[in-house]
Amino acid sequence: MSTIERAEVFVTSPGRNFVTLKITTSDGVTGLGDATLNGRELSVVAYLTEHVIPMLIGRDPQNIEDTWQYLYRGAYWRRGPVTMAAIAAVDVALWDIKGKITGQPVYQLLGGASRTGALAYGHASGSDIPSLFTSIRNHLDQGFKAIRIQTGVPGLGQVYGVAGDQAPGQRYDYEPAKRTSVPSEEEWDTAAYLNHIPSVFAAVREEFGYELPLLHDGHHRMTPNQAAILGKSLEPYKLFWLEDCTPGENQEALRRVRSQTTTPLAIGEVFNTVFDYQTLITEQLIDYVRSAVTHTGGISALKKIMDFAAVYQIKSGFHGPTDISPVGMAAALHLDIAIHNFGIQEYMKHPADTLEVFETSYSFENGLLHPGTNPGLGVEYNEELAAGFEYAPAYLPVNRLQLDGTIHDW
Repeated sequence: MSTIERAEVFVTSPGRNFVTLKITTSDGVTGLGDATLNGRELSVVAYLTEHVIPMLIGRDPQNIEDTWQYLYRGAYWRRGPVTMAAIAAVDVALWDIKGKITGQPVYQLLGGASRTGALAYGHASGSDIPSLFTSIRNHLDQGFKAIRIQTGVPGLGQVYGVAGDQAPGQRYDYEPAKRTSVPSEEEWDTAAYLNHIPSVFAAVREEFGYELPLLHDGHHRMTPNQAAILGKSLEPYKLFWLEDCTPGENQEALRRVRSQTTTPLAIGEVFNTVFDYQTLITEQLIDYVRSAVTHTGGISALKKIMDFAAVYQIKSGFHGPTDISPVGMAAALHLDIAIHNFGIQEYMKHPADTLEVFETSYSFENGLLHPGTNPGLGVEYNEELAAGFEYAPAYLPVNRLQLDGTIHDW
C-alpha cells in the first residue's frame, strides 16, 4: 500500500508571498496544496511543519475524507484561518495525488464537468471616472464578460481595490499588501463613499450599457443600515452582486440588508467553515458564497458548503485575487467546472514571475476559465526558481476614520 512518505512546506515571493505544501507518496507521486494566508503566512508554515506534517507520515494518501476529519476533529481547537488553511493545503494536495494516480483531472473525480468553462470577472478601477473607463475597456479587450467596479472617493487618499490608473492596454496590477514591518494606514469616510458610488455606476451604465455584468465590493465597511441604503441606491444599475457590504461575522445583520434591497449579495471571503454560513444559507440572506478553497478547508469542505447552498438556490463566487496562489486558483476551477450551482469566478491574472514558479494548465478564453485536462490539479511547482524569490513580510493596510482616527473595518 502506498503511504505518505514526505511533506514539505515552501515559502516563496514571486510578486507576492505564497506558502505551498508538497506531499510525496512512497510511490513517488507528488501533490501540491496552497497554504497562503495573506499577512500571516508564517503562522500557517509553523502549524503545518510543527503539528500537521508529523501526523501525515505513513497515512494512506487515498483516504482524503478520513484525513480531513482526522486533522479537523482531532485538533479539538477547531476552525480559524490558520487551522483551515493548513487543512486545505493537505486536502488539495491529496486530491492532486488522487488525480495523478487515476490519470484524471480533479473535476472528473468530483463528478465530471457541468459546463464548458467558468465565467470569470476581472477587477477594473480608477481614481476617477475617465481612468475607470480606461480600465474597463482594457478588461473588455482582454475578453472579460463581467467586471468588478471600484473607484477612488473624493476627499480620500488611497482606497481599497483601486490600483494605479492604467494606460490603454496596460495590465491591471494591484497589490494592497505593502512590504513593510507594520501595516500602512489609510483613511476612510463612509458618508463620502455612499454619496459617491451611485454616481459611478450611473456613469458606467450610461457608457457601457446594461448587458455587461457589474460587481462591487464594499469590503466590510458599512453598518447593516448603511449597507441597506447602498443596496437600495444601486438597484437601478442592476448589479450582478454587492460584495461584503457589512462584516459577515454578524450573520443576523444581513436580515436588515436583505429586507431593504433586491440587489444580490455576496459574502464570505474571510469565512473558514460551513458554520460561518449556517444562518446566511438557511435564511437565504445571500446569493453567492465568496469563500476560497485555500481558506475554507480545501476542495472537500467547500464542495460540501456548495451542496448545502444549492438546496437554497445560492451559487458560488469563489475568492480568487493574486493572494491565492495558482495552486489555489486551479483547485477553485476544478470545483467551478464540477458543481451545478456555479455562479462566477473572481480572476486576477498572476504576474509573469509567479507563473514561472507555478506552471499552470488552466486557461482563460472568451471570458471563461478552464482548469485543463492534465491529471490532478494541472499545476507544477518549480522549486529551483522559487528559491530565488525570498520571503519578505507584507501586510494589508489598517483603516482609520478620517474624522477622528478611530480604527475601522478595512
